[in-house]
Amino acid sequence: MLLVKTLIITIFIVAFIQTGCQKAPSPEELKASLEIVDVETKWVKKYYQPWPSKLTLVPAISFRIKNLTEKAIRHMSFEAVFRFIDDTETLGEGFLPGLPGGSIPPGEISDVILLKCRLGVEGKSINHFRNSPHWKTALVKLFIRSKGSRFILIGEWEVSRKIDFKEPESYPPKKEKKLTSY
Repeated sequence: MLLVKTLIITIFIVAFIQTGCQKAPSPEELKASLEIVDVETKWVKKYYQPWPSKLTLVPAISFRIKNLTEKAIRHMSFEAVFRFIDDTETLGEGFLPGLPGGSIPPGEISDVILLKCRLGVEGKSINHFRNSPHWKTALVKLFIRSKGSRFILIGEWEVSRKIDFKEPESYPPKKEKKLTSY
């Protein structure tokens, strides 16, 4: 019985050491292990209603991760913090708790990762945004965390004014049917 208890305790200790006691990577190690590629910033639809006209756009960033190490990258979280260029307060964040597709093999590039702000700007149409002096320039800061590290700033970009949404074409009004008597 003592042998069984000792064996069970040994198994738990080995499992704990292998999974929970690994040192978190330093900011320098994390930055050196990856490269951010194919970055695109834009505004995307959060909500659209054709009548009465209402369109809510949110800033977004898409990118891919290139693994620069000789080991697969498995555990990584992403956070994008959005704000207007002249504001000190945050507009909102986008968060992704893990890698899409699970892991990135050595030397490979991830699938596209898209982080959207939860809050945005309301208007009536795409033209409303394009012609509005109140539609301000936004910035996005991208943070990454891996294996228990703290979030580390990887980069900052200006959000382009590209709108990744196409309003449906309006149809011509229906012609009224004339009733005729025979």
